[in-house]
Amino acid sequence: MNSDVVEVEVKGTLPTNGGCAVFLGNEEKVFVIYIDQMVGNAIMMFMKDAPLERPQTHDLFGHVLEALGAKVQRVIINDFKDEVYFGRLILKVENEIEEKKILEIDARSSDCIALAVKFDAPVYVAKKVLEKTDDVSEVFHRVESGDLIQKDEQDDNLIV
Repeated sequence: MNSDVVEVEVKGTLPTNGGCAVFLGNEEKVFVIYIDQMVGNAIMMFMKDAPLERPQTHDLFGHVLEALGAKVQRVIINDFKDEVYFGRLILKVENEIEEKKILEIDARSSDCIALAVKFDAPVYVAKKVLEKTDDVSEVFHRVESGDLIQKDEQDDNLIV
């Protein structure tokens, strides 16, 4: 694997007023990507392995990949410009037409993350992108422990 990328895991999600926060990270750093509510809900459902009544968009994409003899090999969050994360979806295709081929497709980072969670594929982040992110490890641990909102004893304000 390229040394310009670092493997991270999807640590969790948190609904927000405008969508959803997805926490990604490793032992050294946790960062957050804000995404739209629909994809955020899909990621939450995939992480819980919750059964769905009807196939969703990411399920449909998975069925198409399967029919073509392809699978999600990995995803890479490869760039960050103007407050937007960019992703690459790496597919491995192996069927009677294509003996073996690796495809790299431009995709929204949120869709890349959703597909990685759904198909248990690794997530990588370019080191140059990781360096631009703020470490929110402390916030994530508060979210994880259920202690996200605290009351400031001095002035009764809520602290997130």
